[in-house]
Amino acid sequence: MQDVKKKLQDEIAQLEYEMRNELPKEILRARELGDLSENAEYHAAKERQGFVNARIGQLKKRLGELSMIDMSRIPRDRAGLGSTVVVLDLQKDEEVTYHLCTSEEADITKGLISTSSPIGRGLLNKKVGDEVKIPSPGGIRDMEILKLKTMHDAAE
Repeated sequence: MQDVKKKLQDEIAQLEYEMRNELPKEILRARELGDLSENAEYHAAKERQGFVNARIGQLKKRLGELSMIDMSRIPRDRAGLGSTVVVLDLQKDEEVTYHLCTSEEADITKGLISTSSPIGRGLLNKKVGDEVKIPSPGGIRDMEILKLKTMHDAAE
């Protein structure tokens, strides 16, 4: 979780630097070129300024949301953020391991599944032995939870 917060803070710092230092210089240079109504450089710099400002707002909001997560409220006996869940895909008859994480950390190729993804939402609050039905583009996937290791187990 700390890695995600650090990543967000680093991106915020980079964008704030661009907003305070680089973009004002670009806008000033573009203004010096003359007529602003037909000045592509000026319009591009102003558009970038709007994008950077919006992105900073999004990142700060997400950082605030992550800061509000109460780790003590994450279940110890059911799947939650930070859990590693081994499931049996009943249609394919194969075991798959998922690690439930934040959307910033998600990487399906590494088995990192966001808790807001369909699979992540389907696994949340489930216990070993539970069967879950996960909606997917190919139809409903039936899975049985075989093993569960919560973030609390990993910390101990």
